[in-house]
Amino acid sequence: MEKNEFIKTRLLSLDFFRGVTMFLLIAEFTHLFGYLMAPEFEGTFIHAIGEQLHHKSWEGLHFWDLIQPFFMFIVGTAMPLSYAKRIGKGESHQHIFRHILKRSLLLLVLGWWLYCINAGQIAFFFQNVLAQLAVTILISFLVMRKSTTTQLLVTAGLLLFPELLYRGFWLEGFDQPFVPNHNFGTWFDSLYGGVDLGGHWVSFNAIPTTAHTIWGVLAGRLLMSNKPSNDKLKALFIAGAVGLILGYGLSPVTPIIKRIATSTFVLASGGWALIGLAVCYWLIDILKWQKGVLFFAVVGMNPLFIYLFAHVGGAQLINKIVFPLTNTSLTWAGSLSVNLASASITTFLLWYICCWMYQQKIFIKI
Repeated sequence: MEKNEFIKTRLLSLDFFRGVTMFLLIAEFTHLFGYLMAPEFEGTFIHAIGEQLHHKSWEGLHFWDLIQPFFMFIVGTAMPLSYAKRIGKGESHQHIFRHILKRSLLLLVLGWWLYCINAGQIAFFFQNVLAQLAVTILISFLVMRKSTTTQLLVTAGLLLFPELLYRGFWLEGFDQPFVPNHNFGTWFDSLYGGVDLGGHWVSFNAIPTTAHTIWGVLAGRLLMSNKPSNDKLKALFIAGAVGLILGYGLSPVTPIIKRIATSTFVLASGGWALIGLAVCYWLIDILKWQKGVLFFAVVGMNPLFIYLFAHVGGAQLINKIVFPLTNTSLTWAGSLSVNLASASITTFLLWYICCWMYQQKIFIKI
């Protein structure tokens, strides 16, 4: 597909949003953001950026805490567009539902197996984005054809139910809703031996964060509608503002904690996702600022492949190939410069793999 054809046949704002999100994810696998936190940058703007590109240890919200919500929201936004395309090709709803079931199962297995690879043994962890998506995609598909009001009520329930569980859980040792490893989420994971003591993440997060994917579905339906572009833009901004007001406004009552996906975290991050899509839609699809869109979009064309490739050692392999060159050329500049250069080149080469696959029309999907 040529560039002009690409521009004519895609919702560019969504491609750009997904591409930027995936680009940041693959850059994280090269440890590029970690080097921004080096002692040499302490007290500088670079160090401040580096902090924003790492998760908060517990309460609060950094930019990096938004990446997974962005991705889950984007998946939801693409669902009604993909559904309409498949229906247009003559596929039945039942056929598409079976595809969603198979896709969810495969995502669950892949997400689980990534933990097994890292642990070197069978380990039952389901806290990563792939395993979480297995749940959110399935639930979102089940309600996708319902009215907007019904879907919003479902998301309200998905936030209220965990809130009540966390606050009302009675077992001693797990009755402190907002304390690491002493809450309902940790107890739930202990039932199947999946307690993640390293980062305090819990697999039950898939339930409240399903709201992100459902809100994405609603955004996708809005963008597909015949409403004027300015009305769509206004609706996205208003919905995003509501999420931010509720999320931050209720944080004194329920703290914003990504690692257990509190209701305020889901609301605030969902608000930022809607604002992010609105800004992309305004700049790219309304104002037609389309230069550079394809650069990022190619990364989002093969999100599953590049995520898995980078995660299972692809980024490390490329870095091992690159490092001798940068180490020899930049030894005089110090180890930090060598590491930054190696990580940057590795990130570029990961991008180039996506670009090459796009040029060869290789798209790996499930």
